[in-house]
Order: sequence, then structure tokens, then C-alpha cells
Amino acid sequence: ILAAALALAGCGAEKHDELFGQRVKAYLLAHPEVLVEVQDKLREKQDAQLKTASTAAIRANRQALEHDDRDFVANPGGKYTVVEFYDYRCPHCVNIAPQVVSLIQANPDIRFVFKDLPIFGPPSERAARAALYTKTKGGDSLAVYHDLMTARPLDEAAVRRVLNAHGIDADGSEAADTKAMLDKHLLDTQRLAGEIGLRGTPHFVIGDLAIEGEDMDGVQAAISTLRAGKISAR
Repeated sequence: ILAAALALAGCGAEKHDELFGQRVKAYLLAHPEVLVEVQDKLREKQDAQLKTASTAAIRANRQALEHDDRDFVANPGGKYTVVEFYDYRCPHCVNIAPQVVSLIQANPDIRFVFKDLPIFGPPSERAARAALYTKTKGGDSLAVYHDLMTARPLDEAAVRRVLNAHGIDADGSEAADTKAMLDKHLLDTQRLAGEIGLRGTPHFVIGDLAIEGEDMDGVQAAISTLRAGKISAR
């Protein structure tokens, strides 16, 4: 008798669950905007979680982000630091490059750290090594950055033209020992990008803030906030 009662109770529960499911389905079909609202809330929650994780990662990697002696730094005496990860063949990086140069030239208090992050294959890696090599030879790194960003197509011949135009031996960056050293630098930068959750280029880090894409308005706003002391720079 007890077993029969339990079986009947179970059947009743299953029937109740089925009816409840049907009601939920009917409601959602009648009010699909609820699904959009749920998706928006989920996206907001995920974005908040990513921001929290990104902030923690930036703070944990502050030294590597801002003070790697191997990186080229424009306005090295500047009070406020901006970091950019970029690829010379990334169309968004190319589009924003003139604004980056203008920002540096117009704001001597902005210490701008360049992080070469080639993600578009061997030609990007070749250009990145050329840029890093320019720094080791005491060349005009900002001018080389500008010229590599504007050279199209950016192939081996273009890289050689840019370096030679600035008095840098184009073969030097590809010598075995030097290439290994520069590739180690690029690998370290790649690992750092992974640590802070970078999802593409360009990617700016200003204080504790991460700004993705061609968002120079966001960069300018973050700089203003940093200058005002409203975001952490430690």
C-alpha cells in the first residue's frame, strides 16, 4: 500500500512539473521580451565579472605592464601612464595610430607604453621585431611606429624600407641571437595579454581600466579620470 501511494505521489509530481513547464513555455511565447531581458541581465553579470577579474589582473601585473625596460616608452618622464597592445596589421590599430601619435605629442605628461602583440601571423611578427630592434639601437621608435602603421602592404620589403629610412640595419633584427631575444620579448607580452584577459587589439590599459578597440574617446575619458585621481594607478 505504501509503495502504491508513493508511486501515485510521484506520478502527481511529474504531472505537476509537466503542466508547470507548459505554462512557462506559453508565457515566454506570449512575452518573448522576457528572454531579451534575461539575456541582458546575464550579459551585465558576465561583464561585471570580467571587469572585476580584469582589474585584479591589471593590479597583479602592474610592473610588467608599465615598467618592462624592453618596451618603447614615449614621454618617459610623464606622470600618467597609458599602455597599448597593438598589431601593425590590425586594421583597428592602424585606424587609431594617428590619434595615438597626436595624443603623445600633445600631452607630455602622458607616459605611453607600446606593447607589440603580433596576432596576424608572420608579417606582423616581422614588423614587431623590427620595431623592438629599433628601440635597442636607439632609433626613433615613434617615427618607425608611424611608418610601419602606414606602410601597405606591410610585407618584408616594406619593413626593410622603413628601417633603412631611419638608419636601422634591416637585417639586424633577424640575426639568430637577436631574433631569439626579440621573440622572447614578444612571447612575454603574449603571456601578459593572456593574464589580463585581452581579447584583441588595440587594447589600452589606463590605471585599473581596460579599454578595447578604436575607442579614443574612452581613452581620453580614462586619462581625465586618472588625472583627477579617481581611478587607481597602483
